[in-house]
Amino acid sequence: MSGGFKGFFQRLGRIGSSRHKRRIHYIKAEMVGLRRQMAVTLELAGGAEARRVAALPPRTPLSETEFKVYSQFGDDGIIQYLISHLPAVPTFVEFGVEDYTEANTRFLLAHNQWRGLILDGRPDLDAVVAAQGLPMLYDLEVRSAFITAENINDLILGAGFSGEIGLLSIDIDGNDYWVWRAITCVQPQIVVAEYNAVFGPDRAVTIPYSPAFERSQAHHSYLYFGASLRALCRLAEEKGYAFVGCNQAGNNAYFVRQDLSGSFQVVSPEAGFVDSRFRESRDEQGRMNRLAGAARLEAIADLPVADLESGQTIPLRDLRSR
Repeated sequence: MSGGFKGFFQRLGRIGSSRHKRRIHYIKAEMVGLRRQMAVTLELAGGAEARRVAALPPRTPLSETEFKVYSQFGDDGIIQYLISHLPAVPTFVEFGVEDYTEANTRFLLAHNQWRGLILDGRPDLDAVVAAQGLPMLYDLEVRSAFITAENINDLILGAGFSGEIGLLSIDIDGNDYWVWRAITCVQPQIVVAEYNAVFGPDRAVTIPYSPAFERSQAHHSYLYFGASLRALCRLAEEKGYAFVGCNQAGNNAYFVRQDLSGSFQVVSPEAGFVDSRFRESRDEQGRMNRLAGAARLEAIADLPVADLESGQTIPLRDLRSR
């Protein structure tokens, strides 16, 4: 036998390897096809839900409008309800999107055909989103950048967005308050901003500003980030927005520009506050320990927050004594 047993097994290995590669390619193609079919099914169901919430009367509580297609919780429904009662400008900016498979604006992109900009700190964002085919199918700009209060306006303007837009979605697990405060280049009709329910409903507090802030490095629990609902409501009022409620999961707050808010039920921070329903905390070894209730605040009680009403920086534990 030419080449002996060694050559025979090498040739057999090459044949097996070739078949294995073809099999992997086939499986990947099947998975892409399945994902596309699932997306079509989801978007068809989402379209029916979008028509349902669009037919709801003005001043409907946001809790009655929720449904999920691409959002993490029921935010797709809330957004569809809000835009159905506005002369909405069909553009959005969202930052803090991770790989954009789960985001507040993806249904706007796919269902409503809005033009959009997404930003995230992950360096491979463009490649990840391109692999999903989105920039070829839709009018979507993608930018990788670590977002700060100093660079956010340049990032948005550099992508070709300015002036009035339909929606701004903020979820960077850190300097959310400070970055929103810094934005002047766009005037959104609707703002979706993540709040930290662990900080409670009563005080206007946020983490002190640090351009390099990263939630995973700030504290092992992952509970120390962002701003309280009252802090965001305070900032919203300064910027000319009305607070219209939170999602039922207790992580996103919704604001509509005051000149457009007449169709919506405007609520106070006390009435609109929703405590978070999810448990995502970790112990010092990085293991999920799923703290709930007051134990969450106790885990980060010695860390500092900026009290926006007093102008002082205080330990979180002082929130319970004032």
